[in-house]
Amino acid sequence: MKCLFVTVGTTSFDDLIACVSAQDSLQIIKSLGYSRLVLQIGRGTVVPEPFSTESFTLDVYRYKDSLKEDLQKADLVISHAGAGSCLETLEKGKPLVVVINEKLMNNHQLELAKQLHKEGHLFYCTCSTLPGLLQSMDLSTLKCFPPGQPEKFSTFLDKVVGLQK
Repeated sequence: MKCLFVTVGTTSFDDLIACVSAQDSLQIIKSLGYSRLVLQIGRGTVVPEPFSTESFTLDVYRYKDSLKEDLQKADLVISHAGAGSCLETLEKGKPLVVVINEKLMNNHQLELAKQLHKEGHLFYCTCSTLPGLLQSMDLSTLKCFPPGQPEKFSTFLDKVVGLQK
């Protein structure tokens, strides 16, 4: 049973939740062989109706103490571009699609996603390009992120955010 996990962390990212739970996205997700979609919606105001059919289940929740279990079970993770969520997912060796929130000004998140994409660790997109990316991406091309090197990641983050030259 393939599971797709979507996380927005402690923020709200209604556009992403709305996009992923839209009928056409659900069709794509099903066509890719996923039978379970778990949405962690944080503070969002978009709250999709959970449902379960013979072939597909949609689960929705706001917060859990830890996302560990959901990450563990996920075959693919779609995340907002928060550094914490990205790092946690990559360290678990899960394929990751980062969705950039275009409404956030001063978007360091984009720099981070671009860099990690360049290094082959993840795919990134915006809400509007997510359905197309899901259909075209090849997860087998992703490289594993070297686990257990948070200091490497924070140096990298500092560089991206411009704290170091």
